[in-house]
Amino acid sequence: MSLHPIEASALHARRERVFLVLSGLFLGTLAMLNILGILRFIKLGELETATWGTLTFAVAIGVLPYPVTFLCTDLISELYGQARANAVVWMGLLLNGWVLFILWLGGVLPGFETIDPSTGSAVLDAAQRQPVFFEVRTFAFGATMASMIAYMAAQFTDVWLFHFWKRLTKGRHLWLRNNGSTLISQIVDSVAVIMITWWVGGLAGVLNHEAPLAGQLALLILTGYGFKLLMALIDTAPFYYLTKRLGNYLEIDPHAEHNG
Repeated sequence: MSLHPIEASALHARRERVFLVLSGLFLGTLAMLNILGILRFIKLGELETATWGTLTFAVAIGVLPYPVTFLCTDLISELYGQARANAVVWMGLLLNGWVLFILWLGGVLPGFETIDPSTGSAVLDAAQRQPVFFEVRTFAFGATMASMIAYMAAQFTDVWLFHFWKRLTKGRHLWLRNNGSTLISQIVDSVAVIMITWWVGGLAGVLNHEAPLAGQLALLILTGYGFKLLMALIDTAPFYYLTKRLGNYLEIDPHAEHNG
């Protein structure tokens, strides 16, 4: 493949293309989970208790691809440094804003639905449902709003902790910065997503109104965090493998910044 004039060398081009793949996977996954978000919850099980009533273990489908975003930012942090990882996080925030803008624009432009002038929303059908786009738009607005706040807090926490542990250990103990940064940042993310989603009304079909609200929210937070904790531990092996293979392929020494 011939080089473009802005590519200094074949090695430079290789490094930029791998960065494009990692950042593209990160941003694409982020957009997908914001649209899917809380459209559906996966029921993992129920537990009958004397004090709390029926407790439901569930995770939103938007949580399923989320661990991939942390694997991507950890790889970018390890291979390309903190500045590039933060740049990708900021681009993710802009992408969230873009998703919100398109959802808003798609709803305000004239269509074929009958709009109630008093509310500005589409008239409900006989089953008291909005047209599909407007239902998706309502849920996606709630998911994206929750995601934007939780995302900024969790991703910047993840990148900062990753490099904190890397500086502290002088580039050693790869498992510590990979797992430590992700596990702590996911506490921030899990709490923020559930609380904001509940606040915007996105948990209406999941919560049991006969059981105490605080216990159910706590259980949803713990269930989501438990899933992310498991995924974080599982991604340690691919993180080690990809760091070594990509480090050799790109001729990048992740320890170089600590070697004097």
